[in-house]
Amino acid sequence: MRVLIVKLSSMGDLVQTLPAVTDAARAIPGIRFDWAVDEAFAEVPTWHPSVESTIVSAHRRWKRSLKTAWRSGELKAYWHTLREQKYDLVLDAQTSFKSATVARMARGLRAGPDADSVREKGAHLFYQRRFKVAQDILAVDRWRDLFAAGLEYERPQTAPEFGLAERDWPVQSITDKPYIVAVTNASWPTKCLPAQSWQALIDLAAKKGLDVLLPWGSPAERDAAEQIAAGRNNAKVLERMTLTQLAGLLHTSQGAVCNDTGLAHISAALGKPTVTAYGPTDPKLIGATGPRSTHIVAPGYICDECGKRLCRHEDATATNGQPGQRPRTLDVITGDQLWHAINQLQN
Repeated sequence: MRVLIVKLSSMGDLVQTLPAVTDAARAIPGIRFDWAVDEAFAEVPTWHPSVESTIVSAHRRWKRSLKTAWRSGELKAYWHTLREQKYDLVLDAQTSFKSATVARMARGLRAGPDADSVREKGAHLFYQRRFKVAQDILAVDRWRDLFAAGLEYERPQTAPEFGLAERDWPVQSITDKPYIVAVTNASWPTKCLPAQSWQALIDLAAKKGLDVLLPWGSPAERDAAEQIAAGRNNAKVLERMTLTQLAGLLHTSQGAVCNDTGLAHISAALGKPTVTAYGPTDPKLIGATGPRSTHIVAPGYICDECGKRLCRHEDATATNGQPGQRPRTLDVITGDQLWHAINQLQN
């Protein structure tokens, strides 16, 4: 049996889908998976041993210049790649119009959530088989339920297994000291802890002889990380790394402290001690999941779990020089809290 998974983005969403692949591979011996994914996150599906190949798109780049993508032949090549293989099932695990369109382009029986379960209303019309999947549960469980329904096996009630344990990860050579990773960036300003919380965490790590490594994903995030690390000898801002290199870095770390972002999901899935801070989003639905993962949720605030990328409240604080973007929700989470939480997981 050959299945195409359609899950284009984002990093955390892809990681949350890996346990469903593990379930299916155990339930159906010999099942083979391909994965349609965006180029920014194309490494993630390749980490799972049951994923044979990826079909890589560039939806974000194509959207910026559709004419260029058409003239270059990229769109035509993508169409032909999607159509090359006939699948027993094409399973949309993103359930947006974009992913449903990709599923429609592929050859095979299309399946996904029903009208009440789909992420973007109307996307379900692209599917030939539809399933009710609970929306008020952790995303990892949601996708495990969807795969079980689509592939017709009983979903195991065991803890999620991400399929990453046996992989040989690249070894880091950045420091010869034990270290933790501090993921100070996030795609939303509303998800970011204040600089003083990170600096306090770094200072506490220094007293224990730990280095703190700071990854980043954009020039603005690199600048912010350098400001946090300034004057602290045990804080090291990394060079740009691939996702696989970052996963290797996390694999050999003493743990990670993170904003609500994709690397938190990778760290948790690797079984590392992982602390993730949450403000505008709900960890009961999208929380980083793993055997040594914990969440720090900002206490009650006017915009608690608002789900907004930017904050427009009158007392919002500036982020990267832009006024009115980051709420004060996460300001109450201190470096002491972060340090205590990561120590609790390590013991």
